[in-house]
Amino acid sequence: MTDHVQIHDMLDEDKEVVRQLLIDSYRQYERDYQDPNVWFDYLADITASVDNPNVDRILVAKSGNDILGTLQLFDSSEKAYGRPELNIFSPIVRLLAVHPKARGRGIAQKLLKESIRYAQSKGAAHLYLHSSDKMQKAIQLYEWLGFKRDESKDFQNHDILVKCYRFDIKKEVSVYESV
Repeated sequence: MTDHVQIHDMLDEDKEVVRQLLIDSYRQYERDYQDPNVWFDYLADITASVDNPNVDRILVAKSGNDILGTLQLFDSSEKAYGRPELNIFSPIVRLLAVHPKARGRGIAQKLLKESIRYAQSKGAAHLYLHSSDKMQKAIQLYEWLGFKRDESKDFQNHDILVKCYRFDIKKEVSVYESV
């Protein structure tokens, strides 16, 4: 189903399309925020994220010239969240997004599998990501791929519990070696 979708590093000329894709993708959560100021701050962070100097790599999923999805990879919790106290020194996935019109085509799965391969190539023992209960479909995908909860790396952001999920590279990677 995703045969014609390729994963690449974001190019400079892709930035504005990726920025808009992130906004279009995350806008679905706006109503879940009780405090509109928290939502506007989150949206501003999402909008600025493609220019973040701390990002290690931004992946895009393309079909032809169309960008259908994206995610960002960081080296540590300090670079990803400004939270060195989480003591994460393995790759972290942030801002996984698939355009609403492209969902259900395996794009998020493909982006995450490339992230796992990337973490493995860096010699990392784990790949991390954080999510909240607002993102139940995403959490189901993470768990299906083999990510496990790691409550020791959770954190609170305003009134939201940001839950950590960890993929154990050495333990789980054999599942993806043939993919």
